[in-house]
Amino acid sequence: MFSKIASAIISGFEALEVFVETDLSGGLPKFELVGLADTSVTESKLRIRTALKNSGISFPSIKLVVNLAPADLRKEGSGLDLAIVTSMLSATEVIPAELTSKYVFIGELSLNGDLRHTRGVLPIALMAVKKGYKGIVLPMENVREAMVIPNFEVIGFNNLKEMIESFKSDKPLTPTDVSKLPPAEEDIISKEIISNDMANIKGQNFSRRALEIAASGGHNIIFCGPPGSGKTMLARALPTIMPQLDFNEAIDVTRIYSIKGLLPPGSGLIKTRTFRDPHHTISDIALIGGGRIPSPGEVSLAHNGVLFLDELPEFKRFVLEVLREPLTTGYVSISRANQTCRFPANFLLAAAMNPCPCGYANDPEKECTCTPSQIHKYRTKISGPLLDRIDLHVYVPPLAPYELADKPQGECSEKVKERVLAARERQKNRQTNNGVLNSHLPSNNLIENCLINNDAKKLLVEAAKTLKLSARAYDKIIRISRTIADMEGSNEVFSQHLSEALQYRSLDSN
Repeated sequence: MFSKIASAIISGFEALEVFVETDLSGGLPKFELVGLADTSVTESKLRIRTALKNSGISFPSIKLVVNLAPADLRKEGSGLDLAIVTSMLSATEVIPAELTSKYVFIGELSLNGDLRHTRGVLPIALMAVKKGYKGIVLPMENVREAMVIPNFEVIGFNNLKEMIESFKSDKPLTPTDVSKLPPAEEDIISKEIISNDMANIKGQNFSRRALEIAASGGHNIIFCGPPGSGKTMLARALPTIMPQLDFNEAIDVTRIYSIKGLLPPGSGLIKTRTFRDPHHTISDIALIGGGRIPSPGEVSLAHNGVLFLDELPEFKRFVLEVLREPLTTGYVSISRANQTCRFPANFLLAAAMNPCPCGYANDPEKECTCTPSQIHKYRTKISGPLLDRIDLHVYVPPLAPYELADKPQGECSEKVKERVLAARERQKNRQTNNGVLNSHLPSNNLIENCLINNDAKKLLVEAAKTLKLSARAYDKIIRISRTIADMEGSNEVFSQHLSEALQYRSLDSN
């Protein structure tokens, strides 16, 4: 007897179709698994044998050959367990083959026959839709994750015995009823940012304004100031004034978290902007992604959200340099001997730093103890090309004693978010083709989307000479001024918009 079951594996950001072929033949009882399988896949033989026994099904006493096709594609991970055992049961006519051919099977087996939560389900479900499959069969803990795809059957089971009984019954297979599932867990991202409301920030009106500009136009931002001035609190408030993810953005973010294995069992679509804040001891591979089996790094986990790098000069310089490409292109390409993977990495970079090693350079109250050479060495850890890619440079002064004593009096995040949404809507309406934010405007569309008043043009040329701006910094000032004009509802960029934008390039003059 012969059986063929569809499954998939994760390769980079994509899911690749894999067929599990099972052949039964005469001879001494033996279980052979072929098809370039790694250790975690070959160990499935033991998991399957024990799971069948504990599910009340005897293992076939016959020569059994299982092939994972295509044979030249390396198979990794435990998600093929369910497809392998289903193929065996179909070949031995325990379950009907005509039903199994319409679905993709994915899931890991435990020794007692339970189906365990498996990573990478969402990209596999997307692949199944693309290939024309009717639905997907998977562990019950992954049902909500796959159900985010419309018009697609998702059939979940708690254990192997339950699946076999369902396939053997005369009743047609029905998609899992989501109302019968346990309540969905709260969005894993919203838990982390819900307490960082801008209403908790004391003073710092200039920095708050810069934060609103960054959120409105998608501009990268760096805060520089003495310890305790509120740089980290400002950065952590950034996601609270950014809009919710739209459906396509949410699919991409959830897909990345699923591939990385960071979606908890029972969770569904991530709708909140992500906020990632890796420690400064992070390696370049952990930040950008990669490894023997390429997987997403922090820049991809921050896709469509915020990547916050606190104490920026404390990061290793070669680690920071890997940010230059994704900041420009919005994606990461990782090449290995056998494959090249491309992960999305379109994030808003927020960074914070002290002006010197002790932190008190330019502080009006405390004396700096650093030498000029120490300050120079500290600041040059951040290369010119990287700094050039950061749009807004904001000095955060220390808070005055009366500001510390007073209650916070700033606007809450919800009110600021309303203005951010209005500014973003103006940007999208103005661009009929792509509807991107000002920070991501293609250079060839910059002139037609940024109508600059003649007086403002003269001011920009003089500023470029004085500050010795690079071509990239020159463009960024135009983009920032365009965002400021959008926040005020102006179709044209005037001198006051440009003057404010120039205030946010303070590190260029240093």
